[in-house]
Amino acid sequence: MTSAPSQSAEDYLERILELIQDTGQARVVDIANSLNIRQASVTNMVKKLCELGFVDHEKYKRGLVLTETGWEVAQRIQRRHETLSRFFSLLELDDDIQRKDIEGIEHHLSRETVRALEDLATFFESRPELLKEFLNGRTPAE
Repeated sequence: MTSAPSQSAEDYLERILELIQDTGQARVVDIANSLNIRQASVTNMVKKLCELGFVDHEKYKRGLVLTETGWEVAQRIQRRHETLSRFFSLLELDDDIQRKDIEGIEHHLSRETVRALEDLATFFESRPELLKEFLNGRTPAE
């Protein structure tokens, strides 16, 4: 059975999925460049991800391939990130603040909490008058 990925591993899986979706491939060099880290660090994590059963590495071909389990985990991570972004956008938070806050909390939220935030976002999206009332009633941050 595959164990749960660490926070760092989750970040790599999310990035691998994004690269595959954007360019059709995820190579070590692409991951290193996009995360602004050394290729050696990426190579070490890729080895761990392979050992955990999340990734297969096809040298000299497409690079990294997510396993079925890797796809499931990466898509769950991506959905969690998108849910938080969607929710924070409704609150009209600054993009930089959103990004920092999402990176800071996304690994610490349970699936149940993310699902509740997803439901709350859907609730406010379907009731814009209530969202506007909420936003107008907020106390400014100090």
